[in-house]
Amino acid sequence: MTGATGFVGAETLEQALSDGLRINALTRRAQPPRARLKWVHGSLEDSAALDTLVRDADAVIHIAGVVTAPDREGFEAGNARGTMAVVDAMRKRGIKRLIHVSSLAAREPGLSDYGWSKELAEKHVKASGLDWTIVRPPAIYGPGDREMLELFRMAKRGVMLLPPGGRLSVIHVSDLSALLLALTQERENSLTRTYEVDDGTPGGWDHKEFGAAIGRAVGRPVRTFATPQWLLNVAARTDRMVRGRNAKLTPDRVDYFCHPDWVVAKRKQPPKRLWLPQVKTQDGLAATAAAYREKGWL
Repeated sequence: MTGATGFVGAETLEQALSDGLRINALTRRAQPPRARLKWVHGSLEDSAALDTLVRDADAVIHIAGVVTAPDREGFEAGNARGTMAVVDAMRKRGIKRLIHVSSLAAREPGLSDYGWSKELAEKHVKASGLDWTIVRPPAIYGPGDREMLELFRMAKRGVMLLPPGGRLSVIHVSDLSALLLALTQERENSLTRTYEVDDGTPGGWDHKEFGAAIGRAVGRPVRTFATPQWLLNVAARTDRMVRGRNAKLTPDRVDYFCHPDWVVAKRKQPPKRLWLPQVKTQDGLAATAAAYREKGWL
């Protein structure tokens, strides 16, 4: 498993260990030892570490990637070249089964450097000759997530600034992780398939509806405002001036946020006999808010 120390990876790792699986997991930093878990020190740029990681594996779940980078080169290195390195390591060892975590952004590669790099990573996977399945999640939320944390903080203040009109799908991290693990066991009907997954809400969420749902999760009504793209771009330039290369809001992300359709395609959803989401979004948002409070984030 790559990305095991990140938000999605950590949840997937916990579920895998709870299921009694033995896991090799890539890490850049020292981690505490755990039963049935072998930490492999290294990165996606370290071919020797990747060789150790995939050796004797039944399947590889590739989760690692970057969601923010200062330029296209950064996205290509973290998403496309990193994926190619995993593919190369698997081919050298004769490991066939690959579960690749992509993004809905790959549907619109011309919209952002992030989406471009995720589509390029998908192309590497599809050309790999491996027994691959690609999973494209929408916005992922849950305890431990910092990407959606600012929305909860705005809701606590009673005012939410949201992108202009459009709809989105969301998924709880535990549901996504359950699918990734299910795919390691299911090959026949999922080979060379690209799945788009969500919480089961038909047609996804209107931005205003989702903002109101977060408000309910933090226990207060919120006023939502559609923020024009030009103003988000001003905020992105300000964030870059303040935080430099560590800026969270970038022009690339603004283009992504302002796209009107981030709803999963029904025809691309996994078969119901394989997987169904279990977390009702309103319950999941409430649990996420409670976890944020416990950690002192909210």
